[in-house]
Amino acid sequence: MSLQPLPATIEPFMSWEWEEIKPYYLELQEQPLNAATIDLWLRDWSHLQNLLSERRARLSVDLTADTTDTKAEAAYNHFTANIRPHASQADQILKQRLLDSNLTPTGFEVPLRNMRAQAAIFRPENLSLQTEEDQLRSAYNKTIGAQTVVWDNQEQTLTQLRVSFYTPDRSQREAIWHAMSQRRLQDRQHLNEIWQKIFKLRLKMSQNASFDNYRQFRWQEMIRLDYSPETAQSFFDAIEKKVTPIVKQIYADKAQSAGLPTLRPWDVDADVYPLALPALRPFDDIATLDKIGAQVIHQVDPQLGHYFDTMRQENLLDLPNRKGKSPGAYCTTYAVTQRPFIFMNAVGIQADVKTLLHEAGHAFHVFERNHLPYSGQQHVTAEFAEVASMTMELLAAPYLAADQGGFYQDPADAIRARIQHIEKIILFWPYMAIVANFQHWAYTHGRDAIDPAACDAHWTQLWHRFLPGIDWSGFEDVLATGWHRKQHIFRYPFYYIEYGMAQLGAIQIWARSQQNKPAAINAYRQALALGGTKTLPDLYTAAGAQFAFDETTVGDAINLLTSTINTLQAQL
Repeated sequence: MSLQPLPATIEPFMSWEWEEIKPYYLELQEQPLNAATIDLWLRDWSHLQNLLSERRARLSVDLTADTTDTKAEAAYNHFTANIRPHASQADQILKQRLLDSNLTPTGFEVPLRNMRAQAAIFRPENLSLQTEEDQLRSAYNKTIGAQTVVWDNQEQTLTQLRVSFYTPDRSQREAIWHAMSQRRLQDRQHLNEIWQKIFKLRLKMSQNASFDNYRQFRWQEMIRLDYSPETAQSFFDAIEKKVTPIVKQIYADKAQSAGLPTLRPWDVDADVYPLALPALRPFDDIATLDKIGAQVIHQVDPQLGHYFDTMRQENLLDLPNRKGKSPGAYCTTYAVTQRPFIFMNAVGIQADVKTLLHEAGHAFHVFERNHLPYSGQQHVTAEFAEVASMTMELLAAPYLAADQGGFYQDPADAIRARIQHIEKIILFWPYMAIVANFQHWAYTHGRDAIDPAACDAHWTQLWHRFLPGIDWSGFEDVLATGWHRKQHIFRYPFYYIEYGMAQLGAIQIWARSQQNKPAAINAYRQALALGGTKTLPDLYTAAGAQFAFDETTVGDAINLLTSTINTLQAQL
């Protein structure tokens, strides 16, 4: 008896149990697989994978939209415990069947390479550990999402409190910084416990797959086949040599302009440029962020603007911050619906504008690669996925002024926003090196890193190496627990160097756009449309950049950024 076709839309599939899904995997295991049938077989498998992917994405959106929603939590946990492990095991069988067939469909060479790497480390005994890991990720989210402070007689999330924090009133900044820091420290013990549990799970997964350490396991799991941990360490060294001295100078200049002997944490976190002026307020409400954001994107490229209009019309944006909402921002993919979804926590500051443009870049990547027929072709590793997002930030920067369709009535505010953005790029690279280096150390020094005190000490050491110039005296515990506040360490291990690599790629595309904008944007979009059908070096080349992270490449980027700051400052 033949099976009914799988649902064409996601809604009916949201309630399917594993016993309803399983027959479709069994059918794919039994269908003929040869040169004549491979296209249909891959399309059928892709549709099944896409249904599962979109279901998980929607459940995750529901959970992060309200971490206090017990029904959403139960639905997500049910999927991760009762459906995802079975699907992963069934997918492994189909992967192995395809690999054993020796078939090489056109445009599937790189996905096959990636599939071999993933199939080699699959272990059934890790499925239950992955479920536990997912639940601990949710516990971390819930802990962070519940952090609030009463300020000005009103309970506010720490994200909402940033609005009051971004002020030239230094005494107010200090008071708010104290309040936020003390609230975070209240969860210190609980987050340490989550870390120890999730750390042990990850070590066990790597041991099950016969790796010496979790870094080796995770490197292959993340399909990092075009560069090595040694490449990453060379990148960190280049940042220390080329970027850290510029950061020290930026901090020194800020202190001097503010008449301060040295900067304190509430000065560098202030998102104020310069410190003597009020923080930028690009919008008062979410509707304005949505509307003006669309105008800016249209200025970059009409087709990209059309994609964003589609998202607005189809309610694919969750932009405002609210109590109980998970922190951070992301763009996820609804694979069957062939649409992206943007999640963020906007409160009315310039960082929100940058975040919207960043996530919009991810969304455009989804739209551009939708034409690819197989799910394996649409999967793009983060090293290039983040090029899509960071490039949008830079391409949109010239249109922040109101006379260019943007947010700021005063052109000087738009210039300040651009300088602030570029400074943050420079400051980000050393911070990225801290986050990534911390994980390299942790997962190759398991006996030490299981101890939160050792983690505190190593984080502090890395901070002083890459980001010197801030006076943390009296607040050493706040500095030491900075790793608690980086969700990637808990939720997405080793996912952070990608931002630093992609930033170099984005800067190269941006540099090209200053010479020939239409050609640069055309190459950018064509590269996005390649999805995961090419290697990382080839994707970078298609976009008009080099996949290189040496001192020369880093130095060239820094020179462009610093010269641009000088040019913009001359316009103020």
